[in-house]
Amino acid sequence: MVAADPAAIRIEADGDRGGLARRMTLVLVAAVLTVSLLSLGAGASGVSLVDTLAALSRGEALEPSESLVLFQIRLPRLVMGLLVGAALAVSGAVMQGLFRNPLADPGLVGVSAGAGLGAITAIVLGGALPPALAAVAGVHLVPLAAFVGGLTATLVLYAIASRHGRTSVATMLLGGIALAALTGAASGLLIYLADDSQLRTLTFWSMGSLAGASWPQLIAAGPLMMAALVAAPFLARGLNGLALGEAAAFHMGLPVERTKRMAVLTVAASIGAAVAISGGIGFVGLVVPHLLRLATGPDHRRLLPNAALLGAVLLVLADLISRTIVAPSELPIGIITAIAGGPVFIAILLRQRGVLDL
Repeated sequence: MVAADPAAIRIEADGDRGGLARRMTLVLVAAVLTVSLLSLGAGASGVSLVDTLAALSRGEALEPSESLVLFQIRLPRLVMGLLVGAALAVSGAVMQGLFRNPLADPGLVGVSAGAGLGAITAIVLGGALPPALAAVAGVHLVPLAAFVGGLTATLVLYAIASRHGRTSVATMLLGGIALAALTGAASGLLIYLADDSQLRTLTFWSMGSLAGASWPQLIAAGPLMMAALVAAPFLARGLNGLALGEAAAFHMGLPVERTKRMAVLTVAASIGAAVAISGGIGFVGLVVPHLLRLATGPDHRRLLPNAALLGAVLLVLADLISRTIVAPSELPIGIITAIAGGPVFIAILLRQRGVLDL
């Protein structure tokens, strides 16, 4: 008996949405380029991207201030926004596919909370490290601590949910809620112990921001997010099979347990790195997969790449709004995503509540 291919099942179920998804990909690539140019050209400094490119085309040297603004402030901020937005959206799509639940996101299973606890620990207690160790860690301390925190939470959760070599998705979900509560309590204790300077850092960090973007931060956290983004499409076939149920996926010959392990580790790596350098940014991982499923269907072979593109577009656009709407000050980006994402998500729920049985 030949095992059925879940990807083929998805194609048949989706009808002609494949062509729509490909057109969506082209539109999103154009949107990424557009918001990238807007992000590089906007800011309180008044440096114009058009004037800079015109000067470079004439062979003129840039002023030191122009070079600093474009290549040391705006460009790393843009790259960080693209990577973090893509990581959040893809992680949300993977978690929703893994749990077969449209309300699942990395925050629901404790990954974000574990990463947050690691970052908060580094911010509050990092000054107590021996000088030699602190000098070696340097700017990598917070991203590394966040990744370790997210990975530790993931491993603990996986140990709770696994028995006799099999993993219960329901137990993982309930255990993740309990784990998020425990790590939240530990984070609260560290915040209570923080001094005024650390409290200000933590407050701004908890609302999410790309303001501190720099090349050293990207060198520290970027490889983890890029590795996760590269690995995610290889999960598409397994996630398509899991949509039919674990038993059906197993009988079709899919490596169910390996898919679940790889999905959780991929989310832990991307969210740990993203939380470390951008703080708490909500709704991207929850809303983006919903919008794409409504538009182009649930096939993860198309959903995951498009989620990366749409997540990148939305986060860079939100960052652009956050730093121009009250210029020369800027709003935390998490406020922008919550204001935009909350009503959109409520509208989706109201439209789909009959289908979702909510």
